[in-house]
Amino acid sequence: MTTSASRVFLARLAGVRVFDPNGEQLGKVRDSIIVLRSSNPRLTGLVVEVQARRRIFVPMSKVTSIDANQIIVTGVVNLRRFAKRPNETLLTAELLDRTVDLLDTGERVSVIDVGVERDRAQDWIVTQLFIQKGSGGFRRRGERFVVDWDEVHGLTLPNTADQDATSMVESIDKLRPADIAALIQELPIKRQMEIARQLNDDRLADVLEELPEDDRVEIVQLLEVERAADVLEEMDPDDAADLISELPPERAADLLQRMEPEEAEEIRRLLSYDDFSAGGMMTTEPVVMSTDETVADALARIRNPDLSPALASQVYVTRSPTETPTGRYLGTCHFQRLLREPPSTLVSALVDTDLVPVRPEAPLSQVTRTFAAYNLAALPVVDEHGHLLGAVTVDDVIDHMLPEDWRENDGDERG
Repeated sequence: MTTSASRVFLARLAGVRVFDPNGEQLGKVRDSIIVLRSSNPRLTGLVVEVQARRRIFVPMSKVTSIDANQIIVTGVVNLRRFAKRPNETLLTAELLDRTVDLLDTGERVSVIDVGVERDRAQDWIVTQLFIQKGSGGFRRRGERFVVDWDEVHGLTLPNTADQDATSMVESIDKLRPADIAALIQELPIKRQMEIARQLNDDRLADVLEELPEDDRVEIVQLLEVERAADVLEEMDPDDAADLISELPPERAADLLQRMEPEEAEEIRRLLSYDDFSAGGMMTTEPVVMSTDETVADALARIRNPDLSPALASQVYVTRSPTETPTGRYLGTCHFQRLLREPPSTLVSALVDTDLVPVRPEAPLSQVTRTFAAYNLAALPVVDEHGHLLGAVTVDDVIDHMLPEDWRENDGDERG
């Protein structure tokens, strides 16, 4: 084995791409597997996420190169689903933030990274810990430094009652919400809640939108009710409505009562539609422009990084008011058309009136046929009076066409 690094700190590998010798991307690192023991604890392999969010085990014997930007593996990789064995510990999910004692002073410190090196037998041995003094939580600002593995006590013990999730949250900070959801969805609920409480409201809202139904329902039920209401307000209204519909009626009613009135009313309106109708799938926050706004105004709106590509693909022009339900819907203006016109042009002069919107009661079958017929990224939804209610995006359609458990990994377990 040849590697470009003699010592590796494992938390830094989260999200690093994994390639085969031909340069084809296999997947991304999601965690590292460590076998803890009193002497010579070692890194045995990596958990790599491949297509369809399947997580597989790649043994270190197949890793030929490691650096900050890529990992190269060789040979045939077993694509069966990873399943953790009893003697294995997941670095990111289980080891980061664990509290241990310094042997020389007895001081309690937290583990924020683990360093490994190859020995003469070419095994990757845990040799160092990157630790931090101070109590847990975001408020800690204790000194950080590296110690040898044998300078601490308590890391091999299974009790993690004093463990928080600060370092894990730091290590996954740059991951996409879908990747974070894939990482945490099979963790014990206690660990999921530790992570959920460390994420800010907006980040947690994004992650909940990507989790399977059972996981997100359990997290929201265990969150403090005021925090849960705040997080729901940060979610896309259609996703928040889906989640609230999955909760026990008493919890759902309590959360709606604690939310901002306008946000709650929007969700109640969405809950009145069938799940597999245009109204049940739509978002109530598309990009809506008034008749006196210009191309420059529209381009500024769709540049918003918080907009999904589908929602940013077109704007809807209506009479006042422009909050849904809007005034009379006039038409759609596609972003390609906006790019071809002078900035001072009124968007009302550019609307496409050929695209016929759907009614909120339109079933999924009608919506999918419309998307296919017109090669759409989004489709406006209007009521019987011609008021724009929202828009259905292509990702919402696909989400409703897939099996309910599509977000969960599948496949056989590692033998």
